[in-house]
Amino acid sequence: MKLPIEGGCACRGIRYECTASTFVMAHCHCRDCQYSSGTGHSSVLVVPVSTVQITGYPKYYESISSDGNKVRRGFCPECGTPLFSGSDAFKEVMGIKASSLDNPSEFEPVIETWTSSAPPWDILSPDTHKFLKDMEA
Repeated sequence: MKLPIEGGCACRGIRYECTASTFVMAHCHCRDCQYSSGTGHSSVLVVPVSTVQITGYPKYYESISSDGNKVRRGFCPECGTPLFSGSDAFKEVMGIKASSLDNPSEFEPVIETWTSSAPPWDILSPDTHKFLKDMEA
């Protein structure tokens, strides 16, 4: 993926730039990601928090994940575009929603997590490494 990684929301009220390469590109099928994406999974780039500059003011929704950690979902309060995710379990990294990239065709997932929660109509890629739960499972 070309650096810097750039993107933002549909109304352009929030923009971001990331200067680091991604740790991983993934599809997450956990129930929380299903709710926040409105479909069977969420597609994210995991990057170091310290390398992301955000212009504008995302709104964050917090919930408790199935493993008991607080998770945050950042979105544009004006147009509703999902943008970011994060967890108290991994404070040094954050997720950037692949659909918010200026060039989403550069997204190439290599793993899929929480595949045990994937609905039968959400087709898993034959090219990704699968985890039934999180990456430690």
